[in-house]
Amino acid sequence: MRFDVVTIFPAMFAPVFEAGVVGRAREAGRIQLRAHDLREYTHDRHRQVDDMPFGGGPGMVMKPEPAIEAVEALRIENRGPVVLMEPWGERLDQELAAELAAEDGLIIVCGRYEGIDDRVRTALDAREISIGDYVLSGGEIPAMVLIDTVARLVPGVVGDPQSLTQDSFSSELAGWPQFTRPAEYRGMSVPDVLLSGDHARIRQWRHQQAAQRRVSHSKELKKR
Repeated sequence: MRFDVVTIFPAMFAPVFEAGVVGRAREAGRIQLRAHDLREYTHDRHRQVDDMPFGGGPGMVMKPEPAIEAVEALRIENRGPVVLMEPWGERLDQELAAELAAEDGLIIVCGRYEGIDDRVRTALDAREISIGDYVLSGGEIPAMVLIDTVARLVPGVVGDPQSLTQDSFSSELAGWPQFTRPAEYRGMSVPDVLLSGDHARIRQWRHQQAAQRRVSHSKELKKR
């Protein structure tokens, strides 16, 4: 799967592209990751990517020409969906990640300032995706979250495919509490069931714990 990111800060992505599961998958050729400088698609000597908003208001808006021309150039090799990281977009969850992982590629456009000229969305038939209801300085960090979430689901990226089925939110349940050695630390002990060797009881305990976490999470959301 190929990921192309359009941003004014391509250097931000180097650590993400080189580390951990994503970095190993890239080295193994399972995925391709490229960050492209939006300013390379400007036509003025100042390499301007933003301008004042029509109708007035604070801040600046990202111009349509560089973003649209960047994506048009990338579409020669990447025919996947175009994604705009926007706070009002559809919420990223495991189901959406699985849907996107079935594509051959993604082109992700990162906004900045007060947002992107809406003609970019219209011209590129772009899909708008959000990672949550809070404010960030730009779309780069959300793009990193999207890449990591989707890349894990590409076949061959995660070494043990079974671990994907046990990930939190891969089913209706959340994850269960995890423990490792030592069995006791500062008066805190690992639950006896995990030391019992009884795999049926362990599965039951994990299912109960995961269900409880899911219930607690749902109650917390309702309070909000």
